[in-house]
Amino acid sequence: IPSVCESFIRRRAIRHLEKGRIVILVGGTGNPFFTTDSGASLRAIEIQADIMIKATKVDGVYDSDPMKNPNALRFEHLTYNHALDQRLAVMDATAIVLCRDQNMPMMVIDIHATNNLVRAIQGEPVGTLVTAEELLK
Repeated sequence: IPSVCESFIRRRAIRHLEKGRIVILVGGTGNPFFTTDSGASLRAIEIQADIMIKATKVDGVYDSDPMKNPNALRFEHLTYNHALDQRLAVMDATAIVLCRDQNMPMMVIDIHATNNLVRAIQGEPVGTLVTAEELLK
């Protein structure tokens, strides 16, 4: 949507970051078979982001659907392989595999919670962190 924002150009996005600007990537890739989740993973990897944050309608990843199961347990941390093996509804499998294969940490947070995105960026433990390895306790 050139009348609203710039189209994604990797080098331009990186240059904005180098100048201390905030780059927000939205809307997917415009390619068939790529969801907005897989597009977000792809772009985060391309710009060598520190983390890919999925801001969504739930406050993290659960062992079952919290809308259907009031006893669903939220994970503070899990591995890509656990999310894939258990078919947890965190993101589509392509997005998870892209992040896993490139060792791109992912965080799933509630976009509706006040200041959640700011808190996540500041390193506070909000939502669910998804990484390659189990975290030490």
